[in-house]
Amino acid sequence: MDNMYDTLLSLPLFKGVSFAQVFELIGNSRFHFLKYLTGEKIVDVGEPCTHIKFIVSGKVRSTIANSDGRFRVSQTLTAPEVISPEYLFGLSPFYPCSVTALETTGIMQITKNDYMRMLSANEIFLYNYTNLLSMKAQKAVDGILAVTAGSLEERIAFWIASLSSSGGTDIALTCRQRDLYSLFGVQRSSFVSTLEGMRSRGLITFDHHEIRVVSRRDLLDLLSTPTE
Repeated sequence: MDNMYDTLLSLPLFKGVSFAQVFELIGNSRFHFLKYLTGEKIVDVGEPCTHIKFIVSGKVRSTIANSDGRFRVSQTLTAPEVISPEYLFGLSPFYPCSVTALETTGIMQITKNDYMRMLSANEIFLYNYTNLLSMKAQKAVDGILAVTAGSLEERIAFWIASLSSSGGTDIALTCRQRDLYSLFGVQRSSFVSTLEGMRSRGLITFDHHEIRVVSRRDLLDLLSTPTE
């Protein structure tokens, strides 16, 4: 039982909540614990986001793609993490990504109604959730604006920050090079030269179809404006 409480207290949206408050929540809310085996699908693209889902053990692979699948961003999320919490509300409450278990993985999920009651009853939960939403919104704006401003290295770094989570690892952008340098509005030679420079400093590896991030944190150190 103590291990369960420790796990809950380590979750990002439970930051700052006391043991006593978690004990009370468990008594008043319905927490559902699910187990997924390696390779099992946890979330499908377009699935209604009716629960907030926490990764409490194991790790998953999350992939988001554009409508024709030519541009994909994949990342590994390791417990403790939360899956796309910003899609629980709004005009389009549907998961934008597919999520698959990379190993035996435990998921704790809470219904939207129960989570709303938690937000209403405890200002720490409300602060954590609104702070997360604010960071996500600011990242999106910074990433879009960065496509047309700053050095090419900074623009690539902002793009990766906007499309991945702060806890994401093994991040990969899968797309043909010609589509990427067209996206950034540069010549192929400039794009490849920039990637080679980033690779020489140990920030990324790449081939004709994929850019793989060695360290998201080191990549973000390129930026003059901090972002998570």
